Amino acid sequence: MAEINETWKSVRQNLIDAGCDGKTEDFCMKCLQDGRAAKMLPALEAHRRTLLDALHCAQKRIDCLDYLIFRIRQSKEKQTQTEPKKG
Repeated sequence: MAEINETWKSVRQNLIDAGCDGKTEDFCMKCLQDGRAAKMLPALEAHRRTLLDALHCAQKRIDCLDYLIFRIRQSKEKQTQTEPKKG
């Protein structure tokens, strides 16, 4: 029985670490207690999609910043090349 409790603790911690909300966490733990772990899959897959969508959104923002940084550096290089040399 102690082994089952450790497994449940491990699953609960994994759900927390994955950022699942309390409702999803409770649902998954109930499924696990009822011996129907496969019933968790739709909820876990939905949470995964949510995380992946957030990741893609963040990546798009990073790409925008990278482009802006590139353009600023490019403009700075052109200015440096066209400035007359002091001598």
